[in-house]
Amino acid sequence: MSEPFTQYPEPPYPEYQPPRRRRRHVLGLTATAVVALGAGAGIATAALSSSSPPGSATAVSKTVLTTSQIASRVDPGLVDVTSTLGYQQATAKGTGIVLTPNGEVLTNNHVVQGATSVSVTDIGNGKTYKATVVGYDSGKDIAVLQLSGASGLTTASTGDSSAVQTGDGVVALGNAGGVGGTPSVAAGTVTALNQSITASDEGAGTSENLTGLIETNANIQAGDSGGPLVNSYGQVIGVDTAASSGYQLSPFGQGNSSSQPGTTQGFAIPVNTALSIARQIEAGQASSTVHIGETAFLGVQIQNSGSDSSGFGGFGGFGQFGSGDGQSVSGVAIAGAESGSPAANVGLTAGDVITSVAGQPVSTGTSIQSVLGKYHPGDQISIGWTDQDGQSHTTTVTLATGPVG
Repeated sequence: MSEPFTQYPEPPYPEYQPPRRRRRHVLGLTATAVVALGAGAGIATAALSSSSPPGSATAVSKTVLTTSQIASRVDPGLVDVTSTLGYQQATAKGTGIVLTPNGEVLTNNHVVQGATSVSVTDIGNGKTYKATVVGYDSGKDIAVLQLSGASGLTTASTGDSSAVQTGDGVVALGNAGGVGGTPSVAAGTVTALNQSITASDEGAGTSENLTGLIETNANIQAGDSGGPLVNSYGQVIGVDTAASSGYQLSPFGQGNSSSQPGTTQGFAIPVNTALSIARQIEAGQASSTVHIGETAFLGVQIQNSGSDSSGFGGFGGFGQFGSGDGQSVSGVAIAGAESGSPAANVGLTAGDVITSVAGQPVSTGTSIQSVLGKYHPGDQISIGWTDQDGQSHTTTVTLATGPVG
């Protein structure tokens, strides 16, 4: 069953931040981007065992717990995630789940997407750590972080998401509103299983399908991204990733309430799925969706039909474009190239249309992203484009290191 998904703006912060584009379905707080088209991050130091899921060491009660008992048990195994989006001069805030005592953390990919640096504050000990993005699966919206110098952290206890049933009581916890401190708490029930949503990014013109999700009526909010959906025994059974309020905007958007009441819909990635991806990332097993190693950076800004022209994600301008000789060109129009980037160094400028990457035809920003996901900084690939005069060019670029894809 496919659910329509509502776009909503992000909650404001006390301090000034630059204007943000609306961020698809996701719960994280993010901003306008001029960033990489690419993939990857560093290698984790902790090993995950398929027979012993990360986070499973914490003792779990066999007695149904109250909401406050669940919060006191789960909170120490959570972190607040702050991503610095250097090319946007902004930040993104979300939540993470501690998997190992030495600081391996599970979160949503969209919480760290576009990050030039990531810091994490552990709720259990109050310390803040620099974090490395180990890897991510953009199609499943999962990322794994490794905290630098962490040890002795309290881990979250994980359950078996295959045992979840409609009607089960659940609690969502996280960094709602991006304000930090004691995690917010939202109680509810599981309202449906195996749900599919279209995760759309209005500002970027991209979308992805997330499937197999747990649906809940718990009031999940922006900033809860990457946080846990917990069962009545204090076990994490899902990773919160999306929410809407019927067909209305969420009540926290820009400080305004929905004009009409709606039924809250929250969506979480089953923890079994999330942990399977985490193990693959830790093992360094790259695939068409799982990215390992540092991020490859091309540095183009993609034309957007709205006011926002952005790099990774600003994929509004694509399709058929006119050339100087009156012929149509199929490709991806760019709004510019980041100064000093590989794209700028080979002469790509605003109005050019990228037609191929690494020898593969491209017609959307998403397809550029998909191709670049196979490469790493230092790799050389070919780029084909048509300039504003209709002249075709093909050259080789050496990819640089950029923000998280």
